[in-house]
Amino acid sequence: MNENIFERIKTFILKESAVDMDITRDTKIEDDLGIYGDDADDFIIAFGREFDVDIKHFPLGNYFSGEGDVILPSIIRFFTNGKKRERKNFTVGHLEKALISGKLDEHVINM
Repeated sequence: MNENIFERIKTFILKESAVDMDITRDTKIEDDLGIYGDDADDFIIAFGREFDVDIKHFPLGNYFSGEGDVILPSIIRFFTNGKKRERKNFTVGHLEKALISGKLDEHVINM
């Protein structure tokens, strides 16, 4: 991939997330950077604006946890034998692919 693009993304992440860590293409946006819920929504919108990337087809809920009560849904799943919805990993490398292609969607992520 392009190191110049990667450095631009790293600078953006450090500004938006206020983390102080070594960021690689494998850095997970939620697990490693702690971005989820409304913050994830804001982060993806800011990414789209900053880099002029089309984000309108990005399924945010597939990649980020929501905010709110985690205990009540766990109790409901227990009594209804429901399964917790698995979320997919979303990494800095996916952001890089999106910037290169100009859009962020499932097709770009799975390239």
